[in-house]
Amino acid sequence: MATDKLFTVCGTSKLDGEMKVRFANDTMRIKVLAKHGHDDITLVELPSAMSKVEAAKFIQSVDEFAGAAEQSAIADYLDRKDDKPVKATKATTGPVASKAKKAAPKAKSKAQDEDTPFGAAEAAVGEALV
Repeated sequence: MATDKLFTVCGTSKLDGEMKVRFANDTMRIKVLAKHGHDDITLVELPSAMSKVEAAKFIQSVDEFAGAAEQSAIADYLDRKDDKPVKATKATTGPVASKAKKAAPKAKSKAQDEDTPFGAAEAAVGEALV
């Protein structure tokens, strides 16, 4: 979210046939919306100051916004603005194979390296990496 602004009033209104979610800090916002040609204005006081996404989630379950147009506007807003992480899930039909991490090869002392023939040392490192 771009800002940390909090709002105490949230609702919906229709302008030019399009229902949208509205946010404010005072119910007097109704007058401004009506002055600018909005219809079907419904604003409610929130129980506490909330971010826009929190407020939209709250009014989603309020009876005043049970209509199809209001629920559609709220769902559209949340689809665009909700920052919750979306996990892609992949359906599997069989058992899931887990890949175990292999232990890193132990560091050898210089004396061990000198005693081991050149080819054997490479083979030991190669086996540890596989």
